[in-house]
Amino acid sequence: MAGLLRKLYDWLLSLFWSSEMDVTIVGLSSAGKTSLVRVLAGGEFTINSIPTVGFNMKKVTRGHVTLRCWDIGGQDRFIPMWKRYAPGSSAIVFVVDSANQGDMEPGVRDEDKSDPPDVDSGIKKAKRALHDLVNAPRVEQIPLLVLGNKSDLDNHRSVDTLIEMLDLQSITGREVSCYGISAKEETNLDAVLKWLINKASK
Repeated sequence: MAGLLRKLYDWLLSLFWSSEMDVTIVGLSSAGKTSLVRVLAGGEFTINSIPTVGFNMKKVTRGHVTLRCWDIGGQDRFIPMWKRYAPGSSAIVFVVDSANQGDMEPGVRDEDKSDPPDVDSGIKKAKRALHDLVNAPRVEQIPLLVLGNKSDLDNHRSVDTLIEMLDLQSITGREVSCYGISAKEETNLDAVLKWLINKASK
């Protein structure tokens, strides 16, 4: 009954006040962006998601707010596209694999490595990509939400660790938040939606 009343309330609210906003969702390949968007939109989590080629857009509606979520590919050739989509957004969501403990950057094979093993190379690449994006023209002041995905795995990094490793303290002139989430277990996704919906009302 409570669920039915909630749906009725959301429907009545949408009749009198509705809002739409664009959200740019970025991050390196295999961070879990597509799975996150699918789950937020009401779909089921799947382990073997096909990497996004270019971009995908899904609408996520909660009550009176519709989020147009632009999921941009995280492969090297698509990272420059982030700067083209972000300027028109109400918020930027940067997804990082908090359990990435590998000794190489995503997509690099052992035989291709020329540098000594570095357990944090994936995070370092994410940091470079993130700071390059937020320092781009016309992206200033857009709120930033960093999500450490895969918190269901035992080896995931804490939020405090991600804040330090991604140097989020140095990103100024905008609201910056960082949450630990699990798209698989749907952990903390309510907080993500609340944060995004709050931006739609400003």
